[in-house]
Amino acid sequence: MLAWSRRAPRSTALTSRRNARRSVEKGRQIQAIGRSRGGWTTKIHALTDVIGRPYALMLTAGNVSDVKAAPALLERAGRMRYLLADKGYDADRLRRSLRDAGAVPVIPGRRNRKRTIRYDKDRYRGRHLIENAFCRLKDFRRVATRYDKLAANFLSGVAIATALAFWL
Repeated sequence: MLAWSRRAPRSTALTSRRNARRSVEKGRQIQAIGRSRGGWTTKIHALTDVIGRPYALMLTAGNVSDVKAAPALLERAGRMRYLLADKGYDADRLRRSLRDAGAVPVIPGRRNRKRTIRYDKDRYRGRHLIENAFCRLKDFRRVATRYDKLAANFLSGVAIATALAFWL
């Protein structure tokens, strides 16, 4: 007589739960959704020209630091003289790579730095154009609330909103 059980062996059940959890986490990473202080969020990173029009866009999960997204975004930048960014992009490696490329980083240092960073405060005042660009993008409900499940669809919506708001 053969005996069998409906329940899988304990090791198989635990393994399948771990695999399911990993696939969910990987899905969130692929879809650029991550837990932040306010809940599940997505960050939009943008490069703008001198007058504040975005021309390169990128998405990351809400729990990914800004400086991790910088190298991939800067590959699309081309030649530039200055890079204005907020404190989230403050890293020695990023500053070094910008100087090697011939650009001047205008990024204030974070509060917890041991050595203060000198930067051009007058030029940094022009960063309000970038903030204005994001405010203008968030006038579009599709961008402000992210109802799209897929990151590719959301990024397409952001690109369409950018084209309507700035380029057409």
